Amino acid sequence: MVSFIKSVLRRNTNAAIWSSQGFLSAMRSEEGMRQWSIVAALATVLAFVLNLNGLERALVIAFSWNIVLMELANTAIEVVVDRISEEVHPLSKKAKDIGSAMVFFAILLALVVWLLVLFGSA
Repeated sequence: MVSFIKSVLRRNTNAAIWSSQGFLSAMRSEEGMRQWSIVAALATVLAFVLNLNGLERALVIAFSWNIVLMELANTAIEVVVDRISEEVHPLSKKAKDIGSAMVFFAILLALVVWLLVLFGSA
């Protein structure tokens, strides 16, 4: 049992280290990551400042940070595509465009959630 607990702790510690390295790498290299992380942090603060109920607060925070998650996924796609080849290729463009669309729709969803929370019950 002790070895199992040690294994779980070691695996989760390594996962936390690698995850933080990935997040910091994306923050350093991607302007969109920096911008949306700031927006999500501000949205989180705003969710607590505004008179929102628990569900509304959870929704606006989750959908705001979902944009950051999609930026991370998009960055990973772009890095892998560039690792394979930096030459212009229709499939490379397609993969990058799909990643961009993922971020775009996350932004639209967050906007819809914010608008519904702020103005939907008027």
